[in-house]
Amino acid sequence: MVRKVAKEIFTTFIPALLIAFVINVYIAEAALVEDGPSMQPNLFRGDRVMMEKISYRLHGPTRGDIVVVDRPGNEIDLIKRVVGLPGDRLEVVDGHTFINGMRIEEPWVVNFGGPDYPEIKIPDGHVFVLGDNRTSSFDSRAIGPVSQEDLIGRVWIIYWPLEEFRLLR
Repeated sequence: MVRKVAKEIFTTFIPALLIAFVINVYIAEAALVEDGPSMQPNLFRGDRVMMEKISYRLHGPTRGDIVVVDRPGNEIDLIKRVVGLPGDRLEVVDGHTFINGMRIEEPWVVNFGGPDYPEIKIPDGHVFVLGDNRTSSFDSRAIGPVSQEDLIGRVWIIYWPLEEFRLLR
């Protein structure tokens, strides 16, 4: 009986734990939206999202991606949208993003506003992230461009609450 239980543990439980560990570390991870109203109306506090971790190992982020940003010092991770890419000359005026002097379309933003950000050239290996609710967002306007090494993954699905279940661009 003990041998049977031990065999079951080693043939089922331990491989399942290893598979879950590999998936969580290298492929996908769940995240909780904790940073307030900064991504409303697209994400709300308490939403649970799934991020994938593979694409940024193959290529850099794309403008419009929703990303999870690792924050040092045990601060909560940020969930924001990539608006500026390496090499872009970026400026934020009245919550509107200008790339190379041209205002970009941001259909995901409902509330423009918040602090301005003077024109900068985004350094190689960095992105500029903003919340969708510009009037209430702690983002690159406060912390500057974010290193791509600090991007944990790209958010691609809201899975909780169930009535909000949907794929994200």
